Amino acid sequence: MIKSKDQYINREISWLMFNDRVLQESADKNVPLIERLRFLGIFSNNLDEFFKVRYATVKRIVLAGKKGKSVLGGEKAKDLLAEITKIVINQQSKSLEIHKDIIKELESEGIFLIDETEVSEAQAEFVKNYFLEKVSPQLMTIVLNDLNQFPLLKDTEAYLAVKMILAQPEGDFNEEETPNRYALIEIPKGVERFVVLPAEENRNYIIILDDLIRFCLDRIFPMFDYEAISAHMIKITRDAELDIDNDLSKSFIEKISSSVEGRKISDPVRFVYDKSIDVDTLEFLKGKMGIEDTDSVIPGGRYHNRRDYMGFPSLGRQDLMYEKITPLPVKGLSLEGSLLERIAEKDYLMYAPYHTFSYIIKFLREAALDPKVKSIKITVYRLAKDSQVAASLINAVKNGKQVTMQIELRARFDEQANINYAEELQAEGVKLIFGVPGLKVHSKICVIEREEGDLIKRYGFVSTGNFNESTAKIYTDYTLFTANESILKELKIVFDFFETTYKIYKYKHLVVSPHYTKSMFIKLIDDEIESAAKGREAYIKIKMNSFTSYKMVDKLYEASRAGVKIQLIIRGVCCLIPGVKGMSENIEAISIVDKFLEHPRVFIFGNEGDPKIYISSADWMTRNLDNRVEVGCPIYDKDIQQELIDTFEISWNDNVKARIFNEEQNNIYRKNDKPQLRSQFAIYDYYLKKLNEKNIEN
Repeated sequence: MIKSKDQYINREISWLMFNDRVLQESADKNVPLIERLRFLGIFSNNLDEFFKVRYATVKRIVLAGKKGKSVLGGEKAKDLLAEITKIVINQQSKSLEIHKDIIKELESEGIFLIDETEVSEAQAEFVKNYFLEKVSPQLMTIVLNDLNQFPLLKDTEAYLAVKMILAQPEGDFNEEETPNRYALIEIPKGVERFVVLPAEENRNYIIILDDLIRFCLDRIFPMFDYEAISAHMIKITRDAELDIDNDLSKSFIEKISSSVEGRKISDPVRFVYDKSIDVDTLEFLKGKMGIEDTDSVIPGGRYHNRRDYMGFPSLGRQDLMYEKITPLPVKGLSLEGSLLERIAEKDYLMYAPYHTFSYIIKFLREAALDPKVKSIKITVYRLAKDSQVAASLINAVKNGKQVTMQIELRARFDEQANINYAEELQAEGVKLIFGVPGLKVHSKICVIEREEGDLIKRYGFVSTGNFNESTAKIYTDYTLFTANESILKELKIVFDFFETTYKIYKYKHLVVSPHYTKSMFIKLIDDEIESAAKGREAYIKIKMNSFTSYKMVDKLYEASRAGVKIQLIIRGVCCLIPGVKGMSENIEAISIVDKFLEHPRVFIFGNEGDPKIYISSADWMTRNLDNRVEVGCPIYDKDIQQELIDTFEISWNDNVKARIFNEEQNNIYRKNDKPQLRSQFAIYDYYLKKLNEKNIEN
């Protein structure tokens, strides 16, 4: 395992271990069967993004002949690439075995995935008609032999590499020429990857689109006289870094659009192929594509782009999927009547998906229609495909409100979607701000201003997650609704900073990156160190997505040595090594991977019995602390403080889906003699019980 002086776990290796936890979910027989397939899809999708971003970054270091901060212990970047490739090959092999087991279990449930050799006579007619009507019109097929230039393969798209062994040609034959013909077929995206065939005798049959195409190869290449034909899947992954040019004549939207287009021709960082492919076919392709053995060349299974398993058809089998929960209302905050009136009285906390995301839409729609509301300001990082948030903001403009949106055009892999929304919203009259030079805007904030008598009253919300009603169904995130003028005045200052970026503002309440987040949290840690030195109770409880800032890791090591008790719940990457005597013996760390994606950032400091609690959009990563605009918000309401402590404790006591972080990074499950507690299910029960308690109104 690559470390530096036994103090840190390498970031890239830790990320791969996170993805291994996702893979564990696909192997867990307590997870519903179709959900296990979908976890395989998440594992594959994660791996694609890892190669586009993290692997590509390390590869650029190799090509530049440098060492990087992500490469620890004096290890050369090329050694890290080799270790990554080794781990990925092992994980891919494990995933193939898990896939085989799931397929067998599906068969016991009467669900059969068949390939082109298993199509029955009764099914053959359906398959041929489906191919002719839906697949063939969308096929992009390229014969390779006579091309002067190899075609540009799309990033992470799947291709069938076809080999035709031609019948012996008549007349003289040049032995230096290959008697084989090679072609590429791009798997069309406009057709469902899983084709459901007509059921037979209460059995459900599914054929993967790749195999349906294989079954119909004779209909694609009738012009060639071949003795044998075969097709094996290949895929390349390209570097996803955006290269933004400095042409002052271009708008920011034009620059980002151009950069997104540039990804299509960026350097490949991974080549994955069906390990059963013929050697001559593989060498032909590698030679034409200029791929060398020093590149990340990874043998895989028959099927690639297993991310498509995230959309595996349910076939009406609700018993093979997670039971859908009904999102709950927030206690005391009705969706009927005015939200603003209730928020004026007290703060409220929404915890999606346990609570309904409808509160955010309701808040924006009420603001859009209320004649007293004069302005709405909001930050946007990722929106849903058909966003009700965007629709609400357009509605507000049409009702004469001043709407200002800070939209982040560089949101990784959502650039094009955000560009499209930016153009639409701008056309409707929304004032757009495109971030701060050199910084991404990752904060999740909204402020509205409302005339109340002779005064301007502010209302707003601060969230740990995106304002996206689609992901809110599967991502856990906190959102604080407040009319606290001290907080909202400072949120307005954040928006002022977007427009006058040369000014650095002071904040008494909010924790704002890039200027104050690191220093503020260091001060809070120092306060706990001081409490421990006085012999008083000192503790820190943190829940984040990722923890990679070495400076913050070192600070927690310092706190641990001082006797501060530290509990960490880190879903993904964690460079800190807990439980090491003399360094981190007072630190425990776990990761929870389950039905929902754990996404909130919560920070709890003991403060000698009067806890200081914050929610934030920022993880403790260098990019969040130094290179982004992030907003952390203090929680002042005592009931909400207790709610955050309660839900943290429920997560901390998970002994079903919690894995323990250790130096070996072996993802062992936390097991103990206590009754089983699966935190995501227990948190829903916590809110259900809270809702059913007698509500005593003041």
